[in-house]
Amino acid sequence: MRYLIALALASAALAGPALAETGRAPGDYAAALADTARPEADRARDADRKPAELLAFAEIDKGEKVGDFFMGGGYLTRILASAVGPEGKVYGFQPAEFIGFRAAYGTEQDAVAAAHANIMPLRAPFAEPNFPEQLDTIVAIMTLHDLFIPQMPEGTGAKGIAALFAALKPGGKLIVVDHKAADGSGTTTTGATHRIDRQTAIAALTAAGFVLEAESDLYARPEDPRDANVFSPAIRGKTDQFTLRLRKPS
Repeated sequence: MRYLIALALASAALAGPALAETGRAPGDYAAALADTARPEADRARDADRKPAELLAFAEIDKGEKVGDFFMGGGYLTRILASAVGPEGKVYGFQPAEFIGFRAAYGTEQDAVAAAHANIMPLRAPFAEPNFPEQLDTIVAIMTLHDLFIPQMPEGTGAKGIAALFAALKPGGKLIVVDHKAADGSGTTTTGATHRIDRQTAIAALTAAGFVLEAESDLYARPEDPRDANVFSPAIRGKTDQFTLRLRKPS
C-alpha cells in the first residue's frame, strides 16, 4: 500500500488537467440511447449517468469489441451493444466472487445477454477476466476500487490491472470511472467507503503500462467531502468521481 501511495504522489505532476478530453460528440450516440429495447428504468437513470457523454469520452466506434468489466445489472452493457452495432461485440463480465455474494448478478447477466445477440456473457474470478480475444476498449465503471478492498487477496489490484492491460489490443483504451477518496489516502479507506484516491488509481494503472491520455470532470461533484461510504443514503448517487481514458501503447 505504501508503494502505491508513493507512486501516486510521484505521478501527480504527470496527470495534470490540461489533457484533451475527446474527439467525439455526445450526439453521435443518440441512436444507442433511443434503442427501444432499453428498459424504462434504465432511461430514468440517464440524466445522472450521462451515457452519451461517457461514450463520447470513451470514443466508442461501430464494430468495436468492448469489455464491460463488471457489468452489474447491464445498464451500460445494453447501451454499448447498441453503440457498437451488430458488427461489434460486448463482453459482459461478472466476477464469480460477486455472483457468489449476490446470485442475481448471474440471473441479470443471463437476461441481458439473451436479449442482445452481440453481448457475450463471461464469468471468472475478478482478477482473471477471461476475455477470449483482444479488445478495442474496456470500461471499468465504479469497479477499479473493488480490486483493492481488503476482502480480496493481497495483490488482487495489480493482478487485475495487468489482466486488463493484456486483454486490450495494442493501442486499445481503458475507461475508468470511480468514486474519489480523500487526496493522499491511497486505498486506506477503500474497504470502508468503496472509494479510491485518484492519484493512487493513476499510479497503479500507469505502473502496469497504461498511458493516461485524457481526463474528464463529467462526474465531478466538489461538494462531496469524499469520506462517506458511497452506499450511504445521504451521498449515494452524488459522489465526486474521476473519469480517465488510458491507452495501451501501440
